[in-house]
Amino acid sequence: MCFDSFKNPISKSAYLHRDKCVFSSVFHPLYQQLIMPKQKTITRGKLVSKLDNVFSKFIRQRGSRSDIAQCFTCGKYDHWKKMQCGHFRSRQAYSTRWDEINCQVQCVGCNMFKQGEQYLFAVNLDQKYGEGTATKLYYKSIKLTKYSMIDLREKLEYYQQKIL
Repeated sequence: MCFDSFKNPISKSAYLHRDKCVFSSVFHPLYQQLIMPKQKTITRGKLVSKLDNVFSKFIRQRGSRSDIAQCFTCGKYDHWKKMQCGHFRSRQAYSTRWDEINCQVQCVGCNMFKQGEQYLFAVNLDQKYGEGTATKLYYKSIKLTKYSMIDLREKLEYYQQKIL
């Protein structure tokens, strides 16, 4: 029971109802969110996806001259926005997923329809980076690697600074 200015006692439910009306602007959860909005926590999956997008853009821009890029496997020329980031070793292996040697510019035909042209990709890697590069990437890709959220954020910031 509560007394309101020494008048008749007010029932508990009426008192609570009055509290809600009087103090709703202060104690209501939605009002508190407006005053102090919570920072949205980004999930690991969304962070990896964002890093994939930024890294892909970096790889495609890195391989372009005057916005024109050449496919690493077939030699086709096209605008870098129409090309893709091809991986010699699959993106499933986190140890080579964001490796700048493992990833090269590829046209849609080679990357998607011809499954990445693995043999030509390996031959061209060895020609460009030295004999045994493809083998080193293979062995690197079978090592288990797990990046922390901090590592992923650092990689994201690093590649965001490198893209145009």
